[in-house]
Amino acid sequence: MPTLTPTADVYSAYPLLSDDQIAILRPCGQVRPVREGEQLFRAGDPTEEFFVVLSGTVAVVEGHSEQQQLVHLHEARSFLGELGVLEGQTALLGALVSTPGEVLAVALAALRDLLSREPALGDVILRAYLLRRTILAGAGTGFRIIGSAFSPDTRRLLDFAARNRLPHRWADLEKDTEAEALLTRLGIAPEETPIVVWHEHRVLRNPSNAELAQVIGLRTETVARAVLDLVVVGAGPGGLAAAVYGTSEGLSTVVLDAVATGGQAATSSRIENYLGFPAGISGMELAECAVVQATRFGARITVPAEAAGLEQRDGANVVRLTDGSTVAANNVVVATGARYRRLPARGVERFEGLGVHYAATLWEARTCRLDTVAVVGGGNSAGQAALFLARESPAVHLLVRGEDLGRNMSRYLIDRIEQNPRIHVRLHTEVQEVTGEDRVEAVVVQDNRTREQQVLEARALFVFIGARPATSWLTGAVTLDPRGFIPTGQDVAHVAADLWKPLGRAPLALETGLPGVFAVGDVRSGSVKRVASAVGEGAMAVRLAHEHLEEVRPPAIR
Repeated sequence: MPTLTPTADVYSAYPLLSDDQIAILRPCGQVRPVREGEQLFRAGDPTEEFFVVLSGTVAVVEGHSEQQQLVHLHEARSFLGELGVLEGQTALLGALVSTPGEVLAVALAALRDLLSREPALGDVILRAYLLRRTILAGAGTGFRIIGSAFSPDTRRLLDFAARNRLPHRWADLEKDTEAEALLTRLGIAPEETPIVVWHEHRVLRNPSNAELAQVIGLRTETVARAVLDLVVVGAGPGGLAAAVYGTSEGLSTVVLDAVATGGQAATSSRIENYLGFPAGISGMELAECAVVQATRFGARITVPAEAAGLEQRDGANVVRLTDGSTVAANNVVVATGARYRRLPARGVERFEGLGVHYAATLWEARTCRLDTVAVVGGGNSAGQAALFLARESPAVHLLVRGEDLGRNMSRYLIDRIEQNPRIHVRLHTEVQEVTGEDRVEAVVVQDNRTREQQVLEARALFVFIGARPATSWLTGAVTLDPRGFIPTGQDVAHVAADLWKPLGRAPLALETGLPGVFAVGDVRSGSVKRVASAVGEGAMAVRLAHEHLEEVRPPAIR
C-alpha cells in the first residue's frame, strides 16, 4: 500500500497537539525514551496504551517485518492510533520508532477518564480517529479476506466487515492473481477458503462472525453480574442512546447486537435533517461517536450477539442468545429495529454482495466507483444513497415505483436530486431482473403502467424498499401487532392484567406487555421512523426504567 497522499483530509486526520493539550495529558501518563527500530506495538496486538510523540519520529506501518509499507510518519506533538484505540479493538497497524526521542504513554483507562473531563481534547482525538478510520478503509488496509465471490461464506465475512466499518481488503480467488500465490505460501488449498489473514501472525479458516469479532476485539467478556440493571438489545440509534443515558446515570448496562453497531442508520451515507448537524453527518460517524460515548461511560457492547428469546425468571427479565448463553436484567430495552426487505426480482439473490447492496456507504461505493449504478426506492434512504453515489458515478438511475417522489421523501432531498444532472429519476418503474456474468452488469426494468421493459446498464444495484421489524425472537414473549411491531403503553394495558396488579399500575409509555421491557425506535408500533425520535425514545426508556427499578429493588437499609 502506498504512503497516503497529503490532502486536506489527511492533514485533518493527523493534527498536532498544542503544548497545553500535552500538559493536560502528561499527569496521566509516563514519558519514555525510545530508540530507533523499537516497536511500540504490532498489528494484531491488543490496544493497551495511547501514545503521543514528544520528540523524534514514529512510523505507522503495515505488513510483516520484511515487507513493511509506510502509512504515516508521526512527528513531535502528533498522537498515534485510530478509532480502535477508543473502542478497545486490536491494533490494525504497527508503530515503529524511526528516529530516537521520547513518547508519552497513557493507559487507555486513564485516557477515557481524562477525555470525559476534557471534552475539547476528546473532540480533537475523536475527530482525527474517525478520519483515520475512513482513510484506512479507502486505502484498502487492514486484514485480508481471501475467497471466491460465489462463496456465501466469503460474502458473509465481507458483509460483516463492512457493516462493522472494519478496514479490510478482499482478494477474489477468480480475479486476484496474488490470492493463489498467497494461498500456496500459506499451504492452504482453494477449497479451504474463505480465510481471513489477520496480519502476519494468524490465519482464520472460514471463521464465524463471532470468531472474527473475538480476534478484532468487538466482543466483550462474559457478564459476571447475576442481574444487571439494563440490557439493551439492538445497537442502533435508539439502543445506543439508551446505553449512553443508562450508563451515565449509573445503571449497569450491556448492549447486544446481532450484526453491528449503528443499525440501519449506519448504512446511510449522509443524514442531513438531524438536529445540531447543519452540514449533515454520515451514519458511520454518528454510530462511531455513539459507541465511543457509551463505552466511555462504561457500557459493554458485544457484537455479534443475537437474541433468540425473552422470558421472565425469578423476577428478572432474561434474554436468551443463539449461542446458548443468557443475560438477565431488571430492565430490557428492545431496540432491534428493522431488517431490509429483499427485492423480489430474478437474479437479485445470486448477485447479493456482487453488485446488489442494501447499504450505500464507503465500503459498498468503492466497489463501483466511476460506474453507472441504479438505486431502488422512493424514501429518504434511497435519496441519500443516490446523492452520495452521484459524487463519483457518471450516472445514477433512481428507480421509483410510485408516481411522485414527494410521497415518501423529504423536500430538501428532492430539490437536490432534481438539481443533480447525474441522477436520472424514473417514476412508475420496477425492477424485473438483474443480469450479468460474475457481477451485476445490467438491470431490466418495467414501466408499471405500460408494461414496457427496458435494459439499463448498471454495475451495481442499491436497494432501499423498506424493512420489516426484527421481532421474530419475541414471538410468544410480548404482544406484537399484525405487522410484527411491538405495541407499548396504553395499547397493551389490557394484556396480561395479572402481571400489572402487583405493581398497581398500567404499562408505562414505552413499556411492552411485560413489566420492565421497553421498546424504542423502528421496532415500536407507531414510531415515526426517524433517527431523532429513536434517540429520544432511548433516553426516555431509561427514565422509565428507573421507575421500574424502584418497584423491584428492595428498599435501602437505613
